Amino acid sequence: STPEDEAPAVTASDTFMVPKKEISMVPDMGKWKRSQAYADYMGFVLTLNEGVKGKKLTCEYKVSETVEKLLDLLGTLDRWINETPPVDQPSRFGNKAYRTWYTKLDQEAEALVSGLLPADRCAAAPEIAVYLKESVGNATRIDYGTGHEAAFAAFLCCLCKVGALRVDDQLAIIFKVFNRYLSVMRKLQRTYRMEPAGSQGVWGLDDFQFLPFIWGSSQFIDHPTLEPRHFIDERVVNEYHQDYMFLDCIKFINEMKTGPFAEHSNQLWNISAVPSWSKVNQGLIRMYKAEV
Repeated sequence: STPEDEAPAVTASDTFMVPKKEISMVPDMGKWKRSQAYADYMGFVLTLNEGVKGKKLTCEYKVSETVEKLLDLLGTLDRWINETPPVDQPSRFGNKAYRTWYTKLDQEAEALVSGLLPADRCAAAPEIAVYLKESVGNATRIDYGTGHEAAFAAFLCCLCKVGALRVDDQLAIIFKVFNRYLSVMRKLQRTYRMEPAGSQGVWGLDDFQFLPFIWGSSQFIDHPTLEPRHFIDERVVNEYHQDYMFLDCIKFINEMKTGPFAEHSNQLWNISAVPSWSKVNQGLIRMYKAEV
């Protein structure tokens, strides 16, 4: 299936509205999981999961004008980090300079999104910009987690629904755009010492991300030599991280955490014992639906 199979085409008569928070309590999750939006979102995630199966980050794929514009947008966010150094403060975590950085995005988001949209879809900018602003962390708590990552995937899904991104952009969406997004988020986390949002500590998969483990495990399906047990070997990680998103995530964890891997990343350690990448991929998708 393709993103266009999953999502009905947007017509000229469609109206757009600024999203508001609808999930406040546990019972609201049922409403979300029965919604068309949930079906579209999971359809998008799973379509991309199929698209990257067995492919390296360094393989050849089409890069459209919209993809280039998205990379420019992420480059702008990256540049703003350089222009907003952390401030001196007593607390080690949650540097308040992040709020200054976030204010720039809050002010510019709509204009940045308008530049991505086809001329007849500019009315969608206020709606889609909310997902971009939600995708970089929380300015009150100065934290970041898988909910923010999900907002970025929803942002990309919206761009598909309005026709700014197309079916043949699939590989570039993950390998170029999402990968660049990850590098900017890691820079934010490092620079402003952001707290993990809603983290389950050692019982969670990762403090900050989830989707790159799903899509990254799909990249490995049917790999002739690399098995799940190999990703805890630092030499393998250093040799192959530029080709595989999963290993790039492991590399970041190794840089950020000290002590035995089995202790600081217990869930990932357990995954390394799963016999095949397709089983890892299926298990992570089940976990994602249950937890995120």
